Amino acid sequence: MKRILPVEELARDERFQRVQVEQAIFDPRNLAVRRQKRRNAFDPGTYEAPDAARQLMHGIFVGEIQALEGAGRTCWDFDTGPGRDEAPFELKLDMARQCWDEARHVEISCKLSEHMGSAIGEFAEQTMLYEAACNADPVLRLTGVNRALEGLAIDVFNTMRNFGEATADPVLYFCEDWMLADEVTHVKMGSDWLRRLTAKDPERQKAALDFQKTVDKLFSFGGFRGEEDDSPVHLARRFRSLAGFSDDEITELVDIAAEAYQEAQARSAAATPAPTG
Repeated sequence: MKRILPVEELARDERFQRVQVEQAIFDPRNLAVRRQKRRNAFDPGTYEAPDAARQLMHGIFVGEIQALEGAGRTCWDFDTGPGRDEAPFELKLDMARQCWDEARHVEISCKLSEHMGSAIGEFAEQTMLYEAACNADPVLRLTGVNRALEGLAIDVFNTMRNFGEATADPVLYFCEDWMLADEVTHVKMGSDWLRRLTAKDPERQKAALDFQKTVDKLFSFGGFRGEEDDSPVHLARRFRSLAGFSDDEITELVDIAAEAYQEAQARSAAATPAPTG
């Protein structure tokens, strides 16, 4: 079996269509639409809320597949060969436990998609999560996946849980609440292992946290995740704290999200044709 399996070789059937994450975020058409709407797509009172929720649910589904694949790859990639000593056995044991969680999340998310009237392949799949999970440095995997992307999952699951409550959907609320508890555990594992593996190497820790900031900014999706009034997904501060984020780190996340939002607004303004006549 290959170490560091390239994203192009992931097993997918004909239902899955891939899209680059940059296309999803920076497509001028999407930016212009966001600028015109200026409202929260997950507000149950808006006409687009059901479709927005289904699209996000599909994104959760494919994200859980990639999280399962990424955690499994960490168990294998650092079990043999030159990288064997880079990841302690206990870390790989935690990743194996996470595989079990992610497999359950895939099944739950698949059933939730059906419950919400969607189907596998209705929306495209972007593979940024798996790509971050294939970094050759296990510390960068922990920051890119367990702290940045699983941290985003905390925010997303909290949003979907609230959406289930607002729409009186007990199935959605219960499932998202259940998975949210797991995500807090996953992020906490990443926070703990980051500090343990870099306890004697502050430069390596700084490099890892800088990598996390890059991923966090990209996955703020130009204001999709942030604390602006029209940001559909808001930072789940309390759960972030439970997952090992300090108050300073949470504040920094808010700043990163705000910066991504401002940059997206500038792009959308540039993409909007000037009025004529």
